[in-house]
Amino acid sequence: MHSTPPVRAHAAPDAVPRPPWYARPAARTWTCAPAPREVRDFHATLPGFAPTPLTEVPALAAELGVGRVFVKDESARLGLPAFKVLGAAWAIHRALSEHVGGTAPETLDELRERLATRPPVRLVTATDGNHGRAVAHIARLLGLPAGIFVAGGVHPAAVGAIAAEGAEVTRVPGSYDDTVRRARLAAEQPSSVLLQDTAWPGYEEVPGWIVAGYSTLFAEIDEQLDASGAEAAGLVAVPVGVGSLAQAAVAHYRSRPARRPPSLLAVEPDVAACVLASLTEGRPRTVNTGTTIMAGLNCGTPSSLAWPYLRDGLDAAVAVTDAESARAAGDLGAFGVSSGPCGAASLAGLRWALTGADGAARRESLAVGGADTVVLLSTEGTAANQH
Repeated sequence: MHSTPPVRAHAAPDAVPRPPWYARPAARTWTCAPAPREVRDFHATLPGFAPTPLTEVPALAAELGVGRVFVKDESARLGLPAFKVLGAAWAIHRALSEHVGGTAPETLDELRERLATRPPVRLVTATDGNHGRAVAHIARLLGLPAGIFVAGGVHPAAVGAIAAEGAEVTRVPGSYDDTVRRARLAAEQPSSVLLQDTAWPGYEEVPGWIVAGYSTLFAEIDEQLDASGAEAAGLVAVPVGVGSLAQAAVAHYRSRPARRPPSLLAVEPDVAACVLASLTEGRPRTVNTGTTIMAGLNCGTPSSLAWPYLRDGLDAAVAVTDAESARAAGDLGAFGVSSGPCGAASLAGLRWALTGADGAARRESLAVGGADTVVLLSTEGTAANQH
């Protein structure tokens, strides 16, 4: 489907300096194919699997002027402090099932048994934190070595947690993009498999599996909202790095018939707003990144696989400051949700989008009314639970 020209609006004069926000209301009419149904069935076989909480926060509903607000709390997903293991587990299962050949194993246990009869495989990835730990964790469960290349600026506790999974950790000075390049070179070694959660031309199959793995999170939200008696989500806020989770959100909400499709809001750090810059210019952009407490979102280039979904399926994008994210993290903690700066970015973005001097105009663009249900994704826990 062809893109409809977007609406662009600038930050309110009384707001902190930031890139202009982006809005494209026609995104709600775009459609795409859904994620594979078997993803969630596979996740259900993982040891200790259970849906993560969807926590209602009435105080935020009152503050934002909406009907109900729910926070999807990913601070304890399969024993790890972030959602990333959903994508890593599914992608590793798919990639290594092809490696062992024959009928695809149905569980990680079966895959481990099949791998034990073949030459060893080394899993390799670059990370700005949680994805690397997820890959290392699944590698440990399968009895495989892992090489994790860690971007500069990642919290020492997160680096230590990756090493504690038994992975070989290599710190890379420079940006996330620099770290990805190092991982790509390392994965050229024999018996290495690259498990990267961003795509580029010629490398899109594995990132596609990772994105499909995230679909379980959104299926849970649908069921949890229904169980709570809430209306379906009218607005969903998603933190964005290279855009893979936002791609999964678009794939979920734009692939289902709905009387009123939800608006999707992408939120990035103001010093690493590559998706916002790309949407504004209408083409993929690489930006120079700065230093931010939102280390897991500190990415300079959108995933090539995600880009068409973001271009056509996102309603809006906004950039937030470290101060706004830190405040949001503290507030979520006070409401009983463990959220690091990356996870809390979605609340910071919602506050900027729905309130302030130009909030009424932005609310109209997002089609958000006073009775609507809003969902924000808190994608990781605090540094305290990174150990």
